Amino acid sequence: MLRVIDLACARGGVPVLESVAFTLAPGEALVLRGPNGIGKTTLLRTVAGLQVPLAGRIEAKPDRIAYAAHADGIKATLSVAENLGFWAAVHGQSDIGPAVAAMNLSALVNRPAANLSAGQKRRLGLARLMVTGRPVWVLDEPTVSLDLASVALFGRAVAAHLAGGGSALIATHIDLGIEARVLDLTPFRARPPGQGGIATAFDGGFGDDAAGAFL
Repeated sequence: MLRVIDLACARGGVPVLESVAFTLAPGEALVLRGPNGIGKTTLLRTVAGLQVPLAGRIEAKPDRIAYAAHADGIKATLSVAENLGFWAAVHGQSDIGPAVAAMNLSALVNRPAANLSAGQKRRLGLARLMVTGRPVWVLDEPTVSLDLASVALFGRAVAAHLAGGGSALIATHIDLGIEARVLDLTPFRARPPGQGGIATAFDGGFGDDAAGAFL
């Protein structure tokens, strides 16, 4: 479903990671770990197609990746249902019911997003993943602003996604209660130029089937 081969990526033009390689099969979750600043967000943005890699390849079929980061990506003047309906239509989907139920938004469907609490907005933002129909979820600290009950809700949503044949690449320090492999990025920290570090040459990045992401 997703293969990363000898990937190198940069933040602000400065190489941060090199020689990253992993595969993500249907039904699998991979959690990224490492100290702050190691490049977890940079790697996720690169995998999602939001920035080009310095080297290596990302192999994924078109329009397979749904990306969720710190921004909730919701329209304040629209209701919960209207926000989800918009994103569902963008991705050729129609049924928002399972997403509403999964993230406990049933009592809020007619409330304008502007009137939601920070945690409710986060739950709405994460519910967008479920209306895209995309099987690969790329998640950057998805539980920010969530209380323990909502973290558990989202963990169950991820587990259901995996059980249905989806996959997830996640940067998080929170236990979501799912079975997942862990990839520590510390060994992939880029070395300075002159010390065997990478050359900053872009060799094509995505494979023949380029990944497609959403914000």
